[in-house]
Formats: sequence, C-alpha cells, structure tokens
Amino acid sequence: MTKTYRAPTLWDRIRADYFSSRLNTALTLTFGAFVIWVLWNLANWGLIHAVWSAENRDLCGHGGEGACWAVIDARWRLIMFGLYPFEEQWRSAIACCALVLVGILSCVPWFWNARRISILWVAGFATFYVLMRGGVFGLTPVFEQNWGGLSLTLFIFAAVSLLGMPLAIVFALLRRSELPWIARTMGVIIDTIRSLPLLSIMFTFAIVLPFVLPGWMIGDKLYRVIVGYALFFACYQAEIIRGGMQALPAGQEEAAKALGMSYVHRIAYIVLPQAFRNALPPTINQFVITFKETSLVVIIGFFEILASGHAAFGTSEWNFAHVEVYAFVALIYFVFVFALSRYGAYLERRTAIAAR
Repeated sequence: MTKTYRAPTLWDRIRADYFSSRLNTALTLTFGAFVIWVLWNLANWGLIHAVWSAENRDLCGHGGEGACWAVIDARWRLIMFGLYPFEEQWRSAIACCALVLVGILSCVPWFWNARRISILWVAGFATFYVLMRGGVFGLTPVFEQNWGGLSLTLFIFAAVSLLGMPLAIVFALLRRSELPWIARTMGVIIDTIRSLPLLSIMFTFAIVLPFVLPGWMIGDKLYRVIVGYALFFACYQAEIIRGGMQALPAGQEEAAKALGMSYVHRIAYIVLPQAFRNALPPTINQFVITFKETSLVVIIGFFEILASGHAAFGTSEWNFAHVEVYAFVALIYFVFVFALSRYGAYLERRTAIAAR
C-alpha cells in the first residue's frame, strides 16, 4: 500500500530546523531567551518608560529609566531641515515629498520607458530645485549653503545616481572597446579613481579644484562635490555593469551583428538589458552604499541629516540625549535603505520570472 505524500507543515519545518536534537533544542531555547530579554529591555527603555513630550523635559536626564524622545519632539525641525530658514521649512518638506514620490513612481513598471522616466525625473528635480532654491514664483531665495537635513541628503543621493549611472554605462562601454588604447586608458582611469578614498575625492573637488579652474567653471561647492561623488560612483558601477556584460554568451552579440543590427541597437536592446539583470544585486548594493555615504559630506561643511542630528543634541539642554537622536537618524536611514533593498529583491524575482 503506497503512502500518500503530505507537505511539511510550518511546525514540521521549525522542528526540523531548530529542535532536531538535544543540542539544537538547548541552543534554540538559550538564544530565544536572550532575544526575548533584549527585546524586553529595548521595549522597556524605548516605549514603556520613555518620555515623549518636550513639555515633560524635566523627567529626562542621565538617571532616567527610559529614552528621552522629548529631544525629537523639541528638535525634529533642526534634524529634518538643518539650517533652512524656519519660516520657509514647508518648502523643504514639500521638496522632500516630491523627490520621494518621484522615486516611488520610478518603481512602477509603467514608467519603465526612456521618455516617461526622463520626463518624471526632470519634472521632479525641477520641482525640488525651485522649492529649495526659490527666487521665482514669489519664493524667497535660499542659497545652497543654507540647505540641510533630509532634503540635502536626498538631493545629493538623487543627483549622484542620476549623473553617475549614465556615466557608468559610458565608462563600461569604453572599457570593453575593441580599440586597445581606449580600453586601456579607460581602465587606468577607473582603477585609479576606485583606488582613492571617497573622502579624498570629495575634499579635492570641494577645496583643491577651485585653485586650478578658471573662475567661470568653479560654481558652488555643493555641485562640485556632487560631480566628484558621481565620478566615484560611476567608476564602481562601471565595473559592475562590465561584469554583467561579460556574463553574456558571446554568441548573442555575434548573432546581432550577423543580422545587421547597428552598435547602438545591439547595446540598447540586447547587451545592456541582460547586463543589468545579471548585475542587479550588486547594483542595488551600490545604491545602498551611496545613500549611506552621503553622510561623509559633513566633513567638508555640509549640514546633512547626520550633522543636523549632531547639532540637535549639541546644546547644554539636550547633550545627554545623543543616543535617542542617533537612533532617530538611524531609523530614517533604515527606512530608505530597507525600501531600496526590498525593491531590489522584487526586481530580482520579477527578472527571474521573465527569464524563464
């Protein structure tokens, strides 16, 4: 008599993974108890005994049992908007929302078209810049040195990504050129820039470059830093894209040549789509790293969200609340980075299904 197959239940999988032997059971119970203890202490500190309102600031202090979230209630404007003028901070808030909305809409498949995505990003960036910079439509001018907080972090990240990705594609194509002098020269440039720390590149573009450029080319320090960061991003991303190209079977491009397809059509319709699919995981990782490393601009005088957080507890009134401020800033970073990683996982599943 044949036995009918029964799919394993959730409890069957848990028992097989964590309680398959006495040692595994002991380790599972010990680690589970430790996790429960950690979570209980975090909940006790961050929720149960926490002080939430700035009106109860007197309950906070070095000897308090819980977190002092009152510092966030009192200083959240400084953390989110930095040095932006107080009465104009609504513009910075709307600009951030506009840029986040553009990022969300970019994830919708309907916008995965060169014309649509270009229009979306041009419109979104123009809206962001007009709101932040002002000087038109009756808006008070606010110069770049007064930008700060989350809006500056998002602006640097988006600008670096928009400039760096097309540049990375060009670099990758030049490095795989059939002309040796082009490929080797591009290889030297990419390897040289990749061997330098990002901070040194930022410092060079922000401080050193104005001494060797004519006055009309200097521009604002913020834009010079963005160009340097985009160049750094492009060199790393070019190697990622080139790796995706090398994973393609050579016969595909040869078949396209035999069919009489031009170089542009071969690259646009055959090579790049498959290369990006092959290089999707490291590409998402590169975007995550780029977002987190925007905090380095604080070294050269920009008031991004991490610097704004540091200023929030930099007074005698709140100097004990640095843990709470850093936890709040970390939560903001986590939201954006986790969203990027989850979207990358969705794209991997979608491309895997499409490739079947």
